[in-house]
Amino acid sequence: MRAAYSPAGGAVYGDGMTVVNLGTPRSAALRDAARRETAPRSAPSLDGRPAVPGLIDRFGRVARDLRVSVTEKCSLRCTYCMPEDGLPSIPREELLTAAEIARLVRIAARDLGITEVRFTGGEPLMRADLAEIVGLSAEAAPGVDLSITTNGIGLDHRIRSLVDAGLTRVNVSLDTVDREHFARLTRRDRLPAVMAGIRAAHDAGLTPLKLNAVLMRETLAGAPALLAWAIENGCRLRFIEQMPLDADHTWMRDNMVPAAELLDVLGTGFTLTEAGRDDPSAPAEEWLVDGGPATVGIIASVTRSFCAACDRTRITAEGTVRSCLFGDDETDLRGLLRGGADDAEIARWWRGAMWGKQAGHGIDAAGFVPPRRSMGAIGG
Repeated sequence: MRAAYSPAGGAVYGDGMTVVNLGTPRSAALRDAARRETAPRSAPSLDGRPAVPGLIDRFGRVARDLRVSVTEKCSLRCTYCMPEDGLPSIPREELLTAAEIARLVRIAARDLGITEVRFTGGEPLMRADLAEIVGLSAEAAPGVDLSITTNGIGLDHRIRSLVDAGLTRVNVSLDTVDREHFARLTRRDRLPAVMAGIRAAHDAGLTPLKLNAVLMRETLAGAPALLAWAIENGCRLRFIEQMPLDADHTWMRDNMVPAAELLDVLGTGFTLTEAGRDDPSAPAEEWLVDGGPATVGIIASVTRSFCAACDRTRITAEGTVRSCLFGDDETDLRGLLRGGADDAEIARWWRGAMWGKQAGHGIDAAGFVPPRRSMGAIGG
């Protein structure tokens, strides 16, 4: 499935959303300059790397979980992720096509030891060809788990085509079940549409469905209600400490809600018993709720860093490898795809990109500087 690039094969978006560039520091020109500055023009060094096929780094970690951002566009404007006017639009011809994504998935699974693939954004449902992406990837990597992380808006209309294409799991981002709080946090009054998407995923048999909730001061008091709703509706809820990955760069350590504070708040309504992690590489620590079997997960990315067990590699919507959400290094695979490189060469560049992965995000280190590009631009 070696595909030459054609502009006609680019992504098409279904909602006609217009993104306004106001010339701020997150402008398209600065985005492109930062990408050029950080993307190496030659293959990353493999000096000292053992001759193993997988995506090992200098600290002995092996990546088995691939996240693929398919777009920077989103139907919401969550305050911890997107600026109010949206991110600068990526030109259609700069996005990976469905065939290019599937080829990278094939290389990752066959040559690099990847066992799980999750499609992210932005919002992946903003790609009109998402079912094609999933279908081609399922054909390219039979048996590999394929999932999406979505805000759920529009999922009810597209779930059947995605499941038929080979989608196996869905994670839905939901920070509150209070409609007013939801509208304030996301700058959009779309909670009923999210609920419809969750119901559709259940009806399609994609269970247990996971919910991801970012911890925010304004929704902390509603955390017990969200957990109660998740249990009642057969969802597995995971709270995530807010990380400094927002496009507006307003994150402050003093304002974030740490896991310990959340546990205190949840403890007012539930008895929580620590259950730990089933998988050492899993980001969520689990707690039994009222003795089980229901659980709640907490991803304490900031206060209980799990960088030492990280097993992820990321591809941005433009086709660059990001070894870490907090690293500005990007290794361009799109140029190789469109320049006639064979699979072995692409795999070699990918191995080099991961060999140079940093030890951790360094949030607590003196002089910490967040990455130039926000999570919405590079995928979660």
